[in-house]
Parts: sequence; C-alpha cells; structure tokens
Amino acid sequence: MAVKLYIEEQREKLIQLRRYFHMHPEVSMKEYHTAEKIEEELDKLQIPHQRVGETGVYGIIGKEKQGGKTIILRADIDALHIQDKKQVPYASQNPGVMHACGHDSHTAALLGAAAALKKEEASLNGTVRLFFQQGEEFGQGAKVFIKEGLHKGADRVFGVHVASNVPVGSVALSAGPVNASVDHFVIRVKGKSAHVSTPHLGVDALYIATQIVNALQGIVSRQTDPVDTVVVGIGVLRAGDAYNIVAGNAEIEGTTRCFTMESRNRTNQSIRDIAESIGRVYGAEVTLEFEDYASPLINDSAVCEEVKEVATQIVGAEHVVPKERSLGGDDFAEYLLTIPGTYAFVGTANPDKPDTIVPQHAENYDIDEDGILIAANLYVDYAKKVLE
Repeated sequence: MAVKLYIEEQREKLIQLRRYFHMHPEVSMKEYHTAEKIEEELDKLQIPHQRVGETGVYGIIGKEKQGGKTIILRADIDALHIQDKKQVPYASQNPGVMHACGHDSHTAALLGAAAALKKEEASLNGTVRLFFQQGEEFGQGAKVFIKEGLHKGADRVFGVHVASNVPVGSVALSAGPVNASVDHFVIRVKGKSAHVSTPHLGVDALYIATQIVNALQGIVSRQTDPVDTVVVGIGVLRAGDAYNIVAGNAEIEGTTRCFTMESRNRTNQSIRDIAESIGRVYGAEVTLEFEDYASPLINDSAVCEEVKEVATQIVGAEHVVPKERSLGGDDFAEYLLTIPGTYAFVGTANPDKPDTIVPQHAENYDIDEDGILIAANLYVDYAKKVLE
C-alpha cells in the first residue's frame, strides 16, 4: 500500500498510542483520562488546545489568513460497555469497558495527522481544527462542540472510521446517505389496575401496549415507500405486577432508523400519533419521550469526490470502493447538517488475523494496525488539499 513516508515514520508511535488508548478505554462522556492523554500529546507538539465540555478536546493548527480556508478533522474517543476477551498484551485494563468500535484507532490517527500538519504549519493557507470528540456512542458529543460554536465558519469537515468489513489497504467512500438516523423512544401507558376477573373495572395497560407495538409495525409496511429504508424496532416491553392483576402501567422502548430527515420526521410523528390514539380508544393516558442520538449521515457529493482523489493517491484506485449503507448511526452527521463534508471508512480487516474480521462491538474485536497509518494519511492529505 502506498502510505506516505511522513506517516510511515510515525508507525511505531501511532501503534503505541492506539494500544495505550485500547488498554485504557472510557465510556461516553466520561473520557477524562483519555482527554488528559490527548492534551499531553498535543502539548508535546506545541499545538494550542482547550477542553470542550468535560472530556472533549479542541486543538488548532495554522492561523486565520485572508482567503485561507478552515477544515475540521474529527475523531471520536469513547469506548463501550463490553468486556474485552482478547488474549493480547494490550487488552483493556478496565473491566467491562472496551474499545470495540475502533475509536482508539481514530484518536491515534488524528494525533499522527496533527504531528505531520504541525510540521507544515507555516505553509498552510488556513486553519486546521482538531475535534477529539467525546460521546459518539451516546450520540451526544457532537452537540457539545456545536453548542460551543467551534464548527462555525468551517469550509469542510472530514472524519474517518475504521471498518472490519473492509480489507486493510482499502478505503470505502460513497456520496449521499451512508448511516441512518438514530432516535430512542419511550412510550408510557398509564392504565388502571383491577382484578383479572373484573377487567371492565380497570384499564389494561399491558393489552394497550401490545396493541401499540403491533400497530407500529404498520408504519414501515403501510405508511412508508417500499424503496425507502426505515426501521421501527421495539426492544423492551415492561408491564404488570402479578399474574392475576390487570396491569396498571406499561412501558415500551424502541428505536427508529431512517436515511432522510423527511422519513425521520414522518416516522417519529406516526409513532406519536398511533400510540396516543390507541391510548384514547382504551381510556389510557399515553406519554412519549424521544431522544435524538444522530441525524442521517449524508456525505456531500462534491466533497466525496475530493476525498476519493486523495484516497486514490494513497491506496490506489482499485482500493477505493463504495461504502455500503448502514442502519447504525454516527453523530458525525450533526456537523454535516451545516458544513460540506464526508465520512470515510478505512479497512482494517485481515483474514490472517481472525479478530480483525469480527463485527465491531464484538468482545474480541481488533484491527490490522496498518489501517491507522492510512487513516492518518487521509487526514493529512485531505487537509492539505483543502488548504492548498
């Protein structure tokens, strides 16, 4: 693979950093030690930085110049509530917490890119903003950076994510929708308890909840264009206190996934309308809560072509492949709502290393670490292209 020399020189450093973060994972919005380590590395590079929220880190390279542009390079830094079961020296040392999605790799790659770009700071025609973003798995980290206004005025935003279903040495890119929106909803049904022998004296929250669950399936099958991918998933139904009592309360938890904002808004409104109307029919009080975890991630077509040119120079045209859509979400999407940008997926799968080809979020997940160098090189070369 044609990885540039200035990143190749950092190979051991980047692998060392990635393994350090892998050994010391922290869950969403609690990445305190991770942030301190990032700050320590930025200090070594003499890159100015500041905290964003409690655990995000913002760094800046270059200076605002007349006619110069600004690019945001983003890496997520949080881990998951998963027990690491790999038998390797760099396995997680934090019980029940693991970098099972590759965010340790993203963090190391962006630090490597920061080192390379800092060396060329004087020749950069513009500014590079480094976003070491907390809370991606929780869908809240991007909002912290946006609330602080750190995205304002940027001309481009670019991020990378490692992919265990893409061979190492390849980069997957596609314009348009790549990841689905993610919303979490809770439906609470308040009925009235009674003895099961006198159901007419109560309002059966369990029965009403089951009617809601069944009716929600019609949103996809009867209210959605068959060529429009939409998911309404129900994972939890809680109700009842005893076998011979009409349930007085019930709770439903689920999620929606959509590839457009139009579908997202329509689907979530349908959930609300259906649940509330069924509750009224049976005399129950129904309330709903929605949590916005991520918007649909839609890559800008022009930016995608720019990144493809850069990726082609790094790995060769035959190794730049289309990215399959995923119904998983990523809050990188929030930046794309206002800034032209693209999310690229860097392959880390190597059949000779079995743990690198398991799905992300698996308890034995690992990567081929050559992917870190490619990710770092993408950050650097695309930033230089934008600022040339």
